[in-house]
Amino acid sequence: MQKYRYLFLRRIVQIGLLALYVSGNYTSFKILQGNLSSSLVFGVIPLSDPYAILQLFFAGSIVGANALLGALLILLLYGLFLGRAYCSFVCPMNLITDFASFLRRAFGLDTLGNLVYLKNSLRYVFLALSLLLSLIFGVAAFEVISPISMLHRGIIFGLGVGFFAVLVVFLLDLFVTKHAFCGHICPLGAFYSLISSFAILKVKYDLQACTHCMECKKICPEKQVLGIIGKESGVIKSGECTRCGRCIEVCGDNALVFNLLDFKKEKK
Repeated sequence: MQKYRYLFLRRIVQIGLLALYVSGNYTSFKILQGNLSSSLVFGVIPLSDPYAILQLFFAGSIVGANALLGALLILLLYGLFLGRAYCSFVCPMNLITDFASFLRRAFGLDTLGNLVYLKNSLRYVFLALSLLLSLIFGVAAFEVISPISMLHRGIIFGLGVGFFAVLVVFLLDLFVTKHAFCGHICPLGAFYSLISSFAILKVKYDLQACTHCMECKKICPEKQVLGIIGKESGVIKSGECTRCGRCIEVCGDNALVFNLLDFKKEKK
């Protein structure tokens, strides 16, 4: 249990949120209503996807005050506190891509490498492209084709043609490139990476406790963020860290821990 504590917590949060959305839309138990793009908490507090709102701005749409307030609340939550935890704790696509990653390890596909090499920076290209297309066509471009939105709305309201988009992501992650969608393609992940660099929730590394087994790098979906491993103590500063906690779970040396704000001075 200790080895999978954050994984279990992530699944509880992800499935719990989906259950709240379903109950909020179909029953009188209305804690959460709507979807990940636009929600109401207890029928009063608005929550909006800031990336979707940004696309609407580029598309020239008029955005209401409630939507702006909801986007601001989400920006503050992740930008100041939780970092890119949205991708690992909230996004339903993480359930699909994590399952593909598990199958890759189980069937030894990781040892075969990737069929196609994709740069991590590619997602930032897609982020810029989505805003440009929103400007040109006057619609929230990524929202129209987003497999994340298709999956989330499909779970709540019924999965139709969106099933094929989700299947493409799963097969892409399983057979083509490890962590292809979340790690290389998804512009939403790129957006949260950009706003997460200064979030106070970070992973802290202790070089003296580390035995250099590198299990953390094997399991991490964004292993480029673990550049300090084996080199120096410190915190993982990159906004691309999803705060999933898998590196902490697999570290048998307890060299990695979650850290909020370390006010203690280093001993000389």
